Amino acid sequence: MRDLYILLATSFVRATAVSFLGVLLAIYLAEVGFSASEIGYVVGTGLAGAAVASLIAAFLGDRHGRKRMFVEIALLSGAGAAILAFSDSLLVVLIAAFVGMLNGMGRDRGPALVLDQAVLPGFLGQEERTRAFAIYNVLKDLGHALGALLAGTPSLLEKAVDLPAVDAQRVGIGLYVVASLITALAYLSLSRQVELPPDLTVTGVTPQTRRTLWRISSLFAVDSVGSGFFTNALLSYFFFERFGASAGAIGVLFFLARIANAASCFAAAWLARRIGLLNTMVFTHIPSSLLLVLVAFAPTYPIAAVLFLLREALVEMDVPTRASYVMAVVEPNERTLASGVTSLARTAGWAVSPFFAGILMHNVSLATPLLVGAAIKIAYDLALFLAFRNLRPREELQRVT
Repeated sequence: MRDLYILLATSFVRATAVSFLGVLLAIYLAEVGFSASEIGYVVGTGLAGAAVASLIAAFLGDRHGRKRMFVEIALLSGAGAAILAFSDSLLVVLIAAFVGMLNGMGRDRGPALVLDQAVLPGFLGQEERTRAFAIYNVLKDLGHALGALLAGTPSLLEKAVDLPAVDAQRVGIGLYVVASLITALAYLSLSRQVELPPDLTVTGVTPQTRRTLWRISSLFAVDSVGSGFFTNALLSYFFFERFGASAGAIGVLFFLARIANAASCFAAAWLARRIGLLNTMVFTHIPSSLLLVLVAFAPTYPIAAVLFLLREALVEMDVPTRASYVMAVVEPNERTLASGVTSLARTAGWAVSPFFAGILMHNVSLATPLLVGAAIKIAYDLALFLAFRNLRPREELQRVT
């Protein structure tokens, strides 16, 4: 259980840091002098780095050692952020974003998540799995909430000691570096229990699992392409430019949004036991996309904020259910690969969209990426339901019989 507590604690710290950077990144880059298009390039490149790292974790994590990879991911994250804070060169920042897997999504969805999802089911039984993933995601969402709230720290520092805005934001990025080092130290305390059990060998997946992963990963990638049009960094830019909202106000909004996310995780676990994992994923996700469309047309910031919070109360209900569903339909020795492949598909999808979102914001309108992203996500939900309505986890079949 000590390893489980370490993983839960580090996921909280990691989520806090990622959320903090997600709010701060675009505003910091804009202060340094980057255009909307260049900000989109940086966000997309950081997500591309996370996608490559997720691929490595998926295929080499069990062989290389999960503990070792946890530590390496944390150190690279800190190094990338440190370089970001001391350069205003687009090329250097792009390299730092890729190597450091800098996540402008504001949600912790990188290679460490791949390893977390593979390790957690090993501590728990089938009936406890969805609830455990709900607790795991609640802690992450609380971390996301705290990180968003802390994103206002540079603004307070700027006023308190009369520090230039850019320098105050660099101090904030320094806090992200410290958080990365803290998680690296915590990972060093993990035992060998986090590794693949000795009685399970690292082998290829069965043909059935291969077909399932191909279909579901393709659909997850479509969903992530939609999400990539409104990363936290780009949403922060939208609220900043459209309504003149400050970084502190946006931070509070994202704090409340992550609280709504956390509450919805428990609701998702409760609902999944009654209507099933897949139904919970789909029938809570479509309304959240419709609410995002309304955010795009909101006339004032308070109205946009309320609609956004209603959306956030629904949008994350598919996260613990999705993770539980994927882990349920594969074998235990396939979990790292399954987690990695599905996470890679999602991260790769996120990496593509910000490039286009930045261009659309710059050349069409600030709201266009929100509308495009919402339409893509609704199409994904419908396709997911049609493709997997007949593939049910073992525990759901047992309840029926």
